[in-house]
Amino acid sequence: MKKALKRAVSLCAALVCLASAMITASASEPYYSYSYDNWDDAIPAQAGYKVEDTYTGHDIGLDKLRDPLDPLYVGINASVELNGPKDLFFESTKQEFWIADTKNSRILRLNKDLQLIGCYTGVYGAPSGTYNFNEPQGVFVVNSDDGKLYMYVGDTQNSRVVQCEVTSATECECALEVTKPDSPIYTYNTFLPEKILVDIAGNIYAVCTSVNSGSAQFNNLGEFQGFYGANRVELTGEIIRRRIWRVFASDEQLKSITSAAPVEYKNFDIDAEGFIYTVTEAANASTDAVKKLNAAGYNIWNNDAGNEYTFADSGANTYDASTNTTYTTRLTDIDIDDYGFINILDYVTGRVFVYDEFCELITIFGTSNTNSDQKGSFTGPNALECAFGNVYIIDGIKNDITVYSTTLYGEYLKQAVQLYDEGKYVEAKPLWQEVLDRNGTCTFAQMGLGKACLSEGEYKDAMEYFKDAYSRKNYDKAFKYYREQWLQDNFIWLFILIALLLVLFVVLSVLKKKGIIKKRVRKQKKQVERKKTKKELEHEAQLAAEAAEEAAKEAAENAASQETNETDEKGEDKNV
Repeated sequence: MKKALKRAVSLCAALVCLASAMITASASEPYYSYSYDNWDDAIPAQAGYKVEDTYTGHDIGLDKLRDPLDPLYVGINASVELNGPKDLFFESTKQEFWIADTKNSRILRLNKDLQLIGCYTGVYGAPSGTYNFNEPQGVFVVNSDDGKLYMYVGDTQNSRVVQCEVTSATECECALEVTKPDSPIYTYNTFLPEKILVDIAGNIYAVCTSVNSGSAQFNNLGEFQGFYGANRVELTGEIIRRRIWRVFASDEQLKSITSAAPVEYKNFDIDAEGFIYTVTEAANASTDAVKKLNAAGYNIWNNDAGNEYTFADSGANTYDASTNTTYTTRLTDIDIDDYGFINILDYVTGRVFVYDEFCELITIFGTSNTNSDQKGSFTGPNALECAFGNVYIIDGIKNDITVYSTTLYGEYLKQAVQLYDEGKYVEAKPLWQEVLDRNGTCTFAQMGLGKACLSEGEYKDAMEYFKDAYSRKNYDKAFKYYREQWLQDNFIWLFILIALLLVLFVVLSVLKKKGIIKKRVRKQKKQVERKKTKKELEHEAQLAAEAAEEAAKEAAENAASQETNETDEKGEDKNV
């Protein structure tokens, strides 16, 4: 009894320790990890990323700006904290990070360890004569073939885009200054560039405040070329009503009807192949929320039906049961990493949505929180960059940089997706199995294993995986191959069976012609008649006796009736 009690106590203690460990593990991430199933319902999922660290101004070494003995000294009153940073850029050649520290009106340069190695508060030699930056919101850096380092700054409040040649850790020379275009095509009153992008040909693209015709495009000489990649007008009930009204309205009424305008996109990025990706920050935008543009500015993701692809938390106002709040989606930044994964940042929820090159959702991580002390959550996420397998997110309200690193599950998942997208289904099979062991509801893993089994000729297993993934098309394909394989494996036996049936048919036909089968049947019938059981015979005898008794009784009644009739007739004759 005492031993049993001790075992029970030990078991309870072990369970308590295990529960504590689980709670600690789950509490290590400040966000609820989830994904979407085939019906677009949110389901729990393993975390693909975890919070690695958070860096403030002190952590990245902004104190150097106040140290007179440091080469980066700016002044005794220089801010040692970030202040409303709007943009973050990673230059892969030198492996450096660049920050548009907007409210401090400067550009910061960090090494791969996020330590300050440069600070730029202005540019020398600008044609306008303006040196100081004024709340820059965008930065893009190019390491040219001749070894020169160029920094492109969206100097927002100075209404200019500046191409600067970086000459030292604190100074840069103006190579090109782009101001408001003097062109009949540019009909806007302001020129407030927010985000900057430069392609391989040196063309400059600028996303400007309140410009909904697309990004302003300039060639490498700073000449205005027009607008690039405008969004379409989202088809709403109000737009439909206006279109119907225009059919019946008079000329005077038409003048009073305002034209519908597309929503400007918020940010963009360029991949290694030169395709430009854009995101729209308008709340719950469904039309052209995320686009992949070719050189002509057309969305190659099904341009005729751009709403087929779904990004972030789809739908109108979305209810979050975990926080008891209703929120809208506002996509504020996008980054394409070295492996082609598409990372999209939602400003409202603080979540990052990771997709492969075919827009299949991979994982979701991050969260928003008004508590500025919670590590790994965001209050005003403005930009993200991917480097070294990590995701770096800059917060314009908390004024810090959060680094998310990939979990073991995330590593397996991303490696498997890469092989899957390359058509290497068999090579990805063990990775998919690792993913499925950790997340049994991962549809992507079920599809990957199904494709691997299909490639290996394991069609029955492929059918099971495709069934779990609710992929009818692939299931039908696997079933077709399975049926063909079964026929091939059993062809000899089927041939023998068919041959035997044919021989049997011929033999039976011959036997029928000779009458052998009929005689046999008659003999069997006679045998069946002679083989009646004793009980059946007794029952038949009883029935026969009852029938005879009924017949005798009926005969007696008939005789008595006849005798009575004769007696009556004799009496009548006597009376006569």
